[in-house]
Amino acid sequence: MTDSSIAFIGGGNMARSLIAGLVRQGTPAADIHVAEPVAALRDALAADFGVSPHATASEAAAQAGAWLLAVKPQVLREVCATLHALATAKRPLLVSIAAGITSAQLDRWLGGNIAVVRAMPNTPALLGAGVTGLYATAQVTAAQRAQADRVLSSAGRTVWVDDEALMDSVTAVSGSGPAYVFLLAEAMEAAGIAQGLPPEAARTLVQQTLLGASRMLDEAGEAPAELRRRVTSPGGTTHAAIEAFQAGGFEPLVAKALAAAQARGRELSAAND
Repeated sequence: MTDSSIAFIGGGNMARSLIAGLVRQGTPAADIHVAEPVAALRDALAADFGVSPHATASEAAAQAGAWLLAVKPQVLREVCATLHALATAKRPLLVSIAAGITSAQLDRWLGGNIAVVRAMPNTPALLGAGVTGLYATAQVTAAQRAQADRVLSSAGRTVWVDDEALMDSVTAVSGSGPAYVFLLAEAMEAAGIAQGLPPEAARTLVQQTLLGASRMLDEAGEAPAELRRRVTSPGGTTHAAIEAFQAGGFEPLVAKALAAAQARGRELSAAND
């Protein structure tokens, strides 16, 4: 075991994307252990990346100084119960990507005085184009913080917050955010087809429009409001569409949707306590 060794508890899509990113950036496969109960997934990870597969969480965790919990929030407490004794003995760095589960819950479930980093990546991480919000407890050292950042930045950019309560907002904005874009794409595509566009043409137009707009947001270095102003000529077609959006309460609806996602994160925490 090396100081940089890491155990992934759960070998699903998000774990796979992070493992791929780490290997791509030069982390030795020998330093990566994965616990995955489904044999086919376990074997695929070993075949594709050369990492060490394990059938149980405790087997993988025993080999590493950092643990990344990549299981569903509903089963996380049960998983932590199997790791309690080992966590008490090893005092690992714990990185959790489970939505709504607080650092205090994780610390309590694993015996106390655990260095915990909460992380909320999003699905574009599967393409190396994600963004992850991160929060570290007081027990996390500077070196551990850097290690957590290195792991999550292998799948995209990282943003740290100082108040753990903001992690529910991170979940609402970016964790759930890709689905909002997909919903917009779905609605735009359906509207284009209703206006007579062939389905394939409507899909291509929508996909490339959203891709191009996202690149402009990323590369222009200017606020969204300014970019919108530049493409909205008074009295033009875009202006008519924007007025229709706003007349329908677009901004308040977005705020309401994000508040609902934030509230659900808090509910998940309470439900799994």
